[in-house]
Amino acid sequence: MKIGRKFSLMAAVAAGVCSAGAAALVPALGLSGATLIIGVAALTMAVVAAVVFPIGYRHDHQTDLLINELTTMAESRRTELIETGSELQDLRTAIQQAMDSLSARAEEAESNLREVEIRHQVSEAERQHIEAILHSLHDAVLVTDAFNELKMANDRAGELLGFRPAEAMHKSIDDIIVDDALRRLIQDERDLATPGHRKHADHAIPSSIPSDDPESQGMCYDVTLTCLPDSRRGVGGVVTILRDVTREREISQMKTDFVSKVSHELRTPLSSINAYIELLLDGEAADEESRQEFYQIIKSEADRLNRLIDNMLNISRIEAGIVKIERTEVDFISASKKAIEVIQPQANLKEISVHLKSSPLACTAMADADMVHQVLLNLLSNAVKYTPEGGRVTVAVENDDATGSVMVTVADTGLGIPPDSLDKVFDKFYRIENYKRVAKGTGLGLSLVKHIVETVHNGHISVTSELGMGSKFRFNIPYDADGA
Repeated sequence: MKIGRKFSLMAAVAAGVCSAGAAALVPALGLSGATLIIGVAALTMAVVAAVVFPIGYRHDHQTDLLINELTTMAESRRTELIETGSELQDLRTAIQQAMDSLSARAEEAESNLREVEIRHQVSEAERQHIEAILHSLHDAVLVTDAFNELKMANDRAGELLGFRPAEAMHKSIDDIIVDDALRRLIQDERDLATPGHRKHADHAIPSSIPSDDPESQGMCYDVTLTCLPDSRRGVGGVVTILRDVTREREISQMKTDFVSKVSHELRTPLSSINAYIELLLDGEAADEESRQEFYQIIKSEADRLNRLIDNMLNISRIEAGIVKIERTEVDFISASKKAIEVIQPQANLKEISVHLKSSPLACTAMADADMVHQVLLNLLSNAVKYTPEGGRVTVAVENDDATGSVMVTVADTGLGIPPDSLDKVFDKFYRIENYKRVAKGTGLGLSLVKHIVETVHNGHISVTSELGMGSKFRFNIPYDADGA
């Protein structure tokens, strides 16, 4: 079928060629149409036989080869396309998996980022909390790193050492701490200690160092230095805390002095009592008069011992804040008269006159009557003790509306108080050395007076004196219990 179609096609082509050529020859040769047709037909057959058949055969063979080649190429290409499609599918799957993995990682990263942000917020809140605590402390706190740079400091540290914490951050302590001794303490702890090591040292801020708190200069501080560990288990920094222990040391010294003085004061009357009892036991008092004298000395020393113990207990109760206070409306003019009556026999023995000067108006205040009586008795007793025979003691009572209080003044014409002792006469056990031979005492009376007036009643007491001319003690008690 293929060959027939191809032959028909070739014959048609040849006939067409011959017909066209015959049409061009008819006029030129003058042949009839029939003759020409027969000739053309013969010529056509000859052309087909001579030219077209061989060409057609060669063309068919080449076409088959071409078709076979194209078919092979098409099959190969189809196979390649199929394989490529499979590869593309694999690639698509791989890309999708990568996208899914990236999406999961992105979600994880976003979650981690949120967690980091939350942790940062928590960390920031904790940092602010720690800073708030540090700044609220009265102790000075410094935190330095392994390079001696300041990482944290509270306001107290800045006030004490003379720098601004906000401006000093990340600066070397060599540039911000002027105190050489403190700087060496921090550096030595960093260089010589191990992580977690803690050291205590006493330190006084030199008065030559500029400070925003002048009162801190020359005061005693307990310095605590603690080494901070770093990631390599080395010393990563030092925390330095300076705690003011000046008052503690003063109290400790006062306790030591107190025990020493109490021991001495207790030993003196006890020694006297013991000595006279031994004399009595040994029969040294042969007559009744001597025995009565010894008895009187023993009683006097026992009374002195009792007063000493009472005064110590009263001062201790007041200082501890456990003293019982019964406030009533106290008439200070009447209270002064009562105290004068009690002290009058002692004054009469030395021919000392005791006078009361009072306001015509009532002088009353809310106070503890027994304590007011004790204050007046102590002041009058001291005035009589240290006033020579024939001297004078005056008590003045008046209202001081400017301060809203009752003012009481006890003046004498006695020995007077040396200027260097005026600020010490209210200290426990303090007695003027040159006056010890003049009169016996415990050195607690004026201390008790000051505690009663100032600690219990929110009042004030002061003293003025001139040697050889006498002394003047003045105290005031507020009208009401609140000290208004």
